[in-house]
Amino acid sequence: MARRVIVIDHAWPDLDIEREVLSRCGASLIAAGTGDEEECLRLAPTAQAILVNWKPVSRAVLTAATDCQTVARYGIGIDNIDVQAATELGMIVSRVADYCADEVAEHALALLMALRRHVVAFSRQTRAGGWDNSAFGPINRIRGTVLGIVGWGAIARAVADRARGLGMEVRVFTRTPPAGGWPAGVSPVGSLPEMAAEVDHLSVHVPLTEQTRSLVDERVLRCLKPTAVVINTARAPVIDAIALARALRDGRIAGAGLDVLDAEPPAPDNPLIGMDNVIVTPHAAFNSTEALGTLRRQAAANVLAVLQGKVPQTVANPEVLTSPVLRLGKRETLP
Repeated sequence: MARRVIVIDHAWPDLDIEREVLSRCGASLIAAGTGDEEECLRLAPTAQAILVNWKPVSRAVLTAATDCQTVARYGIGIDNIDVQAATELGMIVSRVADYCADEVAEHALALLMALRRHVVAFSRQTRAGGWDNSAFGPINRIRGTVLGIVGWGAIARAVADRARGLGMEVRVFTRTPPAGGWPAGVSPVGSLPEMAAEVDHLSVHVPLTEQTRSLVDERVLRCLKPTAVVINTARAPVIDAIALARALRDGRIAGAGLDVLDAEPPAPDNPLIGMDNVIVTPHAAFNSTEALGTLRRQAAANVLAVLQGKVPQTVANPEVLTSPVLRLGKRETLP
């Protein structure tokens, strides 16, 4: 009987790339309709693998997937998957690392420059018939300013490279400094409040974990200059949304550029949506034709590897590889 791969959700019109990759092991793809938990619980018992984009994959769904060997995420973060449950059940969880570093870095800097140059505000003004190039206060040169980066993964490094090309100095707060030392023009800072006090722009590039939830909190926001802007293209809960909205409303910071929100799409009463000093984009930073092609092909390849008894390229729960309940056919292929 053909192996079945359940696709819980996807953000593109077809699954042609995934079908082409998984045809190499004779697997068939079953696309969920709504991707809600009730449907997933119904589909899970027939699945040998699960592909998921943004929908949650709960312990209940994983427990129901009694024949499932792997859960593969279309993306970098895995906060929508109950990784602990998957590990306990012997399932390999995989992700796609670095597929959109260029795109997210470009988007983060686009938000930064749009805020600094009042691009959105000027556009709204001219559409309404106005023509006043000083309507939104003074504009300062970006060259020579200081960018603070939270994290030092592939996306953070891509942001730093581009920022230095624009003439910015870069400060970094990270718990995992690079083994080979810091690039020219990049300086580490010992604490997040200390970095916040030094920078003109703060950009967040860490995954969402229990350690990073509300990492940028009221205390950090109070350390920022009143002229500073905050950029988030990572995960919304890394920044305390209530504290951020308060800082923006009270004028304690100048603006925010957000590609992520606590609820997506947002509730109509989300205060961040209606603020003139906030630019919100619909979780679009990762998106390009090139990035999506890489994402889909690699996520499907991660599933293919497991179904062929191999270890996928990027395992999010490596401890499962030595588990006695590991659901992988050919144990001799493990490193």
